[in-house]
Amino acid sequence: MKFRYILLGAALVASLSSCEDFLDIKPQGSLNDATMASAEGLPYLLNAAYSALAGPNTTFGAMGAPVNHWLTGELRADNAYKGGGGPSDNAGFHNIETYVVDATHGTPNNIWVALYNSVKRTNSALAVLATVDAKDVPEAEIYKAEMRALRAHYYFELVRHFKNIVWIDENLPETEYVNVKNNEYTRDQLLEMIAKEFEDAAAVLPESFKEAGRVNKFVAKAYAAKVYLYKAYRQDETSHAVTSVDKADLEKVVALTGEVMGSGKYDLLPDFQMLDMVAHENGKESIFAVQYSTNDGATMSLPWAYCGVGHVNWSALLNTPKGPYNGDDFFKSSQDLVNAFQTKNGLPMLDGSWQTKDYDLVEEKINGENKTYTNYNIEAPVDPRLDFIIGRINVRWKTYSEPVTALWYRDFNSYGYHFVKRFLVSPDSGDLATTYPWGNSALNYQIIRYAHVLLWRAEALIELNRVDEGIQELNKIRTRAKNSPYVTAFVDPAYPDAVNVNGFAANYEISTYPKGMSQADARKALHMETRIECALEGERMFDLVRWGIAAETMNKFFEVEKTKRVYYVNSQFKAGQDEYLPIPQTQYNLSKGIYVQNSGYAAFK
Repeated sequence: MKFRYILLGAALVASLSSCEDFLDIKPQGSLNDATMASAEGLPYLLNAAYSALAGPNTTFGAMGAPVNHWLTGELRADNAYKGGGGPSDNAGFHNIETYVVDATHGTPNNIWVALYNSVKRTNSALAVLATVDAKDVPEAEIYKAEMRALRAHYYFELVRHFKNIVWIDENLPETEYVNVKNNEYTRDQLLEMIAKEFEDAAAVLPESFKEAGRVNKFVAKAYAAKVYLYKAYRQDETSHAVTSVDKADLEKVVALTGEVMGSGKYDLLPDFQMLDMVAHENGKESIFAVQYSTNDGATMSLPWAYCGVGHVNWSALLNTPKGPYNGDDFFKSSQDLVNAFQTKNGLPMLDGSWQTKDYDLVEEKINGENKTYTNYNIEAPVDPRLDFIIGRINVRWKTYSEPVTALWYRDFNSYGYHFVKRFLVSPDSGDLATTYPWGNSALNYQIIRYAHVLLWRAEALIELNRVDEGIQELNKIRTRAKNSPYVTAFVDPAYPDAVNVNGFAANYEISTYPKGMSQADARKALHMETRIECALEGERMFDLVRWGIAAETMNKFFEVEKTKRVYYVNSQFKAGQDEYLPIPQTQYNLSKGIYVQNSGYAAFK
């Protein structure tokens, strides 16, 4: 492994800030190594460590190793298709979707390098913090806690992507990196170390900061809860099968989520659609988020465009529709995910019957030189979150004055008619960037929101067989969805093809779960609720692996999908391999042969 951490000067480091107003750093010219290794350079190191939340390379590097995990958490799962101009458009991403990935694939290496560069930034700050005098830096212990928490975040991402990773702290000289093995610790040991980092940080951190985006006490506690939830599911080191679920870890999840909930700082937003509004991005539901911004003075010149938009989400560079967003139309909702929103008596179809009923298909008709597109199979009742999360042709798009049309798509023959509607502001909101990268805005990316905490708590309670308590947490989430204003239909005669189901865009029906469910049914409800509430947020594959059902779920998905999309005909999820990405060949070479490959993949030579 080889780190390439090049500080290009204070002006650039300041411009890379992903935390709005954090430390309020002003450009001061180029700084030398001696300055950066002293208290004078410390603010820039802290700022650089936070900026890595958006990816240490916040432009095209973030597209290749996206922090929103659309490639590894959604495209590798049953929630999404690649999109774009067809299977040949970005063949590397197509190979991720169809499970043709080995140690030479570029994406795993991009992710590995990005996350270890992010670790390096925290270690650089921690190394300087170890040398400063408390008189000169009164908040040194708080800064240390923030850096340890950020480093724990980056290591958590490494573990759930690769499992076998190297642990490097600020005390290890760079010359020794090459001697660190990637199988020194097991998955469970690494997760224990990460959880401890968060808990130790929480013991020092204040309950809040005036600057948005900084890690406070409750961020650290919430993240510790997430790590313990992963750790609770013990995995066989070779097959990756879940062998047991540890009750002590689950109890820690319950305790930590209880402290976050009891703080009084956080709650659900009253309307699900507020999650995609800049005005509410740091509202009460946001616990920890990547802070994006526009019109902040940041500029970038490219051969084909001048980017003066600011620090926007380059991880989503490709992922907006055409139409008013002018995007590349990558990252499309799968038909399987659309189907999952169907309900019966207001509840999800936990018996799996939704998988045999394709919802919202589209018929193309040619009338002379014109084409019309008509939705059908739209009579079934659906959870209203369908139209908060997924865009559909002939249906209202947020508050935009026109419905989605065929002009929004690049290749609906390959990828269907369903967009990812989350993470985008409405075209008429006033927050949409008007320059490259198209479709971007100041909208934050939520790493942890309050609904996640409720889901983690519910999962732990259900696995502890405290079913009614767990269901109570799920019902809070369902009640918010039920009470959110539903997506209305168009009644304008100018849009005769627009979907109209009794005045709405669909037949919405949602109820809360009853008391007295069995643990098995409650577990199914938890899995479905997690999928629906967090759809396309980058978590789906990691959830499936944690629950030990990735192979079962994905191979069933491929069996159905290959009858509709020919490019899935040879796709298969290999249990004991595909739960994790391969260790990149490039990193094995840089380690001078001491790394071992993850199980299932071809051994290094």
